[in-house]
Amino acid sequence: MKANESYKFWMENDYFDKDTKDELVKIKDNMNEIEERFYKNLEFGTGGLRGIIGAGTNRVNIYTVRKASQGLADYVKTLGHEEKGIVIAYDSRYKSPEFALEAAKVFAGNGIKVYLFDQLRPTPELSFAVRHLKAAAGIVITASHNPKEYNGYKVYGEDGGQLPLEGTNKVVAFINEIKDITKVKFIEKEDAEEKGLIKIVGKEVDDEYITCLKTLCVNPELAREIGEEFKIIFTPIHGSGNILVRRILDEIGFKKVLVVKEQELPDPNFSTVKYPNPEEKDAFKLAIEMAKTEDVDMIFGTDPDCDRIGVVVRNKDGEYVVLTGNQIGCLMMEYILSQKKNKGNLPNNAFIAKTIVSTELANDIAKAYNVEIVEVLTGFKFIGEKIKQLDENGDKKFLFGFEESYGYLLGTYVRDKDAVVASMIIAEMAAYYKSRDMSLYEGLMEILDKYGYTLEGITSFTLKGKEGLERIDFTLERLRNENIIEFGDCKAVAVRDYLKGDRFDVATGSKEKLPLPESNVLYYEMGNNDWFCIRPSGTEPKIKIYYGVTESTMDKSKEKLKKLQDNVLSVVEKMLFG
Repeated sequence: MKANESYKFWMENDYFDKDTKDELVKIKDNMNEIEERFYKNLEFGTGGLRGIIGAGTNRVNIYTVRKASQGLADYVKTLGHEEKGIVIAYDSRYKSPEFALEAAKVFAGNGIKVYLFDQLRPTPELSFAVRHLKAAAGIVITASHNPKEYNGYKVYGEDGGQLPLEGTNKVVAFINEIKDITKVKFIEKEDAEEKGLIKIVGKEVDDEYITCLKTLCVNPELAREIGEEFKIIFTPIHGSGNILVRRILDEIGFKKVLVVKEQELPDPNFSTVKYPNPEEKDAFKLAIEMAKTEDVDMIFGTDPDCDRIGVVVRNKDGEYVVLTGNQIGCLMMEYILSQKKNKGNLPNNAFIAKTIVSTELANDIAKAYNVEIVEVLTGFKFIGEKIKQLDENGDKKFLFGFEESYGYLLGTYVRDKDAVVASMIIAEMAAYYKSRDMSLYEGLMEILDKYGYTLEGITSFTLKGKEGLERIDFTLERLRNENIIEFGDCKAVAVRDYLKGDRFDVATGSKEKLPLPESNVLYYEMGNNDWFCIRPSGTEPKIKIYYGVTESTMDKSKEKLKKLQDNVLSVVEKMLFG
């Protein structure tokens, strides 16, 4: 159905409510806007749905949520798991509670039991709840750290991990079979509750979640000894992390946790920040101002669905700096591995998982402790899959996983990145360095002195709409099809094309198969452990370029990183923008 025909269908059919039609009336003379909203159906990708909230087939609304839920319901029914049920959680974004309820009504309408959280919860708790309640699947209504205009629909399998590719493909096939969106089955909440198909869950799952996470403390005695005086500023950035992050810190012994009051309560407008993203220093502006009047040891903040965490520390010049996701990950790695080795409980079969765009420094740390590193494609779902494959169904022990975009996981109670457990370990780790009369920043410098000055960077370009998507696709296709290996003064020694599934050695001209699944990613090995990687974002209208370099000093690494970035962008920007 063409965009204008689909627009007309939504305008004229009584199935769509007054608010939807009022919104569509406002764009009746704007053909570009009609095209953007209706030129395609919002795609159900590897993690589910994510898009701008609004009326239309290419937007997130109650109707696209119902359609996705019908596809998931059909999939669960083929497994015969209606009685096992589906768990539903949601965050603080616009329409999150409404979308969660609409999904519940569809599942109930299909005879599937629903566990619906009584209020907003962190995404990782949803992963935990699926396992704890032995459910068939789970969904969380969230768009993570995207701008306020976005929301999404993230799907989990019965192992608590994001739905694997095979399951996703089956759900997509069922969604595509729905030719008439008005025929989706659903019943009202009251009817569903009377039939016992919707059960509200709350504190009882929180208690189990926190109890399990506390068993993952590396040095519980240290938190109790130093926690009484160790002062932390925490911001949930208007999201779902406020209650449980503060609770777990308090219960392990950190009694002086100050919250940024202006960002404490849920706010879908994220009114104090440009983006609710703990990667950005702007998100910590209020926390840093607060720290100037409080003698605090560290600052950290979680994103709206509390699966990612950012950390702010003072450097040697007294300036507040946001640590990179790679730096936090390596600090956590070194702490966990060194302490387990010292205590004699580092398993011989341990492994750590990271994504291909995360720092090479992790490989050096793992090697020093004789621990295996497993690399996966970008996205924490692939780390969750490795836990199931190698730990749950194999003979290896998962210790820790991370990705450069501020996602971390310790233990296997949760199968996705978890900022609640990460907050616990980061606080404990900072207390450890304080016990040595060191700051967390000094701890980072100690690691770089030990292993080498590895430095990473990232460039991203936002290209919105249909035209933006076409420019991103064009750029990647040209890089791939023209076999471009020279970027200014820099030349690749090998190219990994994860879409074609091979690694091309420039010097020999030989190719070898890559062990990872197909993905639209190009990875350029530049020699001497330097590299860059380019890929489209799976959650935003962006193209991302990642860089990594290693040198003997920080200054040399900074110089080399800038040169690599400048050379790569001299080529890529021309392709993107003409």
